[in-house]
Amino acid sequence: MKNLARLFGLGNDKLPVDKQESAQENQAVVTLLPPIEPNTAEVKNLDIQVIIPNPFQPRKLFNDESLQELSLSIKEYGVIQPLLVRRINDTYELIAGERRLRASKLAGLTEVPVIIREMDDKEMAELAMIENLQREDLHFLEEALGYQTLLANFAITQEEMARRLGKSQSTIANKLRLLKLPGDIQTCIVDEKLTERHARSLLKIEDDELQRKILALVLQQSLNVRETESLIEDMLVDISREKSQQTKRQNMVKIIRDARIFINSINKMAADIKKSGLNVTMKQEQDDDFVIINLRIPKKK
Repeated sequence: MKNLARLFGLGNDKLPVDKQESAQENQAVVTLLPPIEPNTAEVKNLDIQVIIPNPFQPRKLFNDESLQELSLSIKEYGVIQPLLVRRINDTYELIAGERRLRASKLAGLTEVPVIIREMDDKEMAELAMIENLQREDLHFLEEALGYQTLLANFAITQEEMARRLGKSQSTIANKLRLLKLPGDIQTCIVDEKLTERHARSLLKIEDDELQRKILALVLQQSLNVRETESLIEDMLVDISREKSQQTKRQNMVKIIRDARIFINSINKMAADIKKSGLNVTMKQEQDDDFVIINLRIPKKK
């Protein structure tokens, strides 16, 4: 562990932006990669055009201002921490260092230093997830998508993933639930910089269209989390009341329908009795609460 930390320059107090941020990224590598000695880690320069992004990279959003700052540091100091890559035919797939790669392109570099490692897809996906979890600015929906990718592509359970990533299963399950929100709502949450608690509140509403209406109100009125939760709770009360009233109406319809069936049965019975020769008379009245039927059948013909 110490050798790997020295190799990546961890623990130094005064580092340029590139080294400070890549130290965070490479610390994640320690959790998955086997220990290597500094003299066995060959650093070589690669044409930046032959390096392709990590397909399992959960981060989709990159802060332009932060990348510009990192690119200025790279222009002055160079790429101090090598990128980690694996060889795929004639190209090299990025394992760790997406921000450094992007910033290097912004800085106009044609080559970057790399360390080439052998790694399978599952290890790469785990590493990309861990690397980004180390950074506080990973969006909660990106985190959820990262978990979903691991589950979908590598046939692992939530329990196993939680153990390997150092997370509780409930944390992962709660993040995954956010992906139940419609895609356009997820996009709006990201664009409008709403919080995870805003998103969780919307999950209490089952109807997609109502979710959209609530989201529009949240944005229009600039509601904070507490105000959003209060709005949704009020709507849930209204929905519950409406459902209760609807159930009562349905029950009333059922009762009326059943009463009509019963009355029709009595009418049929009276008609059958008349056919047999008895002079049956039937009188029917009703008020708000009852249907009153008076049936008179003579004892003798």
